[in-house]
Amino acid sequence: MAESIIGFGYEDAAVASRPADAHEEDAELLAALKANQESAYEVLISRFQQPVYNLIYRLLNDPADACDAVQEVFLKVFRNVESFRGQSSLKTWVYRIALNEAYNHRRWFSRHRKQEVGLETDEEGSRSWIESISDPARDPYELTLNEERHQLIEDALREINPDFRAAVVLRDLEELSYEEIAEVMQVSLGTVKSRILRGRESLRRVLVAKANDAKAYAPNPAGNLGWMQEIVK
Repeated sequence: MAESIIGFGYEDAAVASRPADAHEEDAELLAALKANQESAYEVLISRFQQPVYNLIYRLLNDPADACDAVQEVFLKVFRNVESFRGQSSLKTWVYRIALNEAYNHRRWFSRHRKQEVGLETDEEGSRSWIESISDPARDPYELTLNEERHQLIEDALREINPDFRAAVVLRDLEELSYEEIAEVMQVSLGTVKSRILRGRESLRRVLVAKANDAKAYAPNPAGNLGWMQEIVK
């Protein structure tokens, strides 16, 4: 198993399909949704709300905009569930709607105003990605370094091509298979692999540049930036 720049493992071969029982669960949930069972909607939101938010947030870089987009995603899911025929997995279908909604929001804001980028949590107290993955068992020094690493990566992700960023996020953070990403992004498998490779290389270059800039200003580069040098190797 190789390791991506972001720090998550990935395999060169496509990830194996999910177990049959997972597909059965999707089928049961889909049937319940089409029957307008309230509990099914609760299950759907519980299962997908945070992953959808994480995906959209990394593409829009604004907590408030991400929350608005997430609401639109689930409205579209609820409105269109009757027409979903199960030709892809439920997860892939929801992610495709989320990706399209993120693109729609970005196009709208690019036309109407300059997008203000923020990493703070929203007023409702939704936890950021960094807060969600922090390991409470680590000591404060390790925790600080972990947050610095992920802050650096989040900043770097903003600077790469949006199509490359989406592919990298779906693969290395959301851990979708190449086939699932192809379905979500509505592109060929070859295009998916190309975007992931080019996205990882773009991300590496941004991180190298940031590491060099930080090294130039650090009073003790070797002592303070060792972890950053490990990321960009």
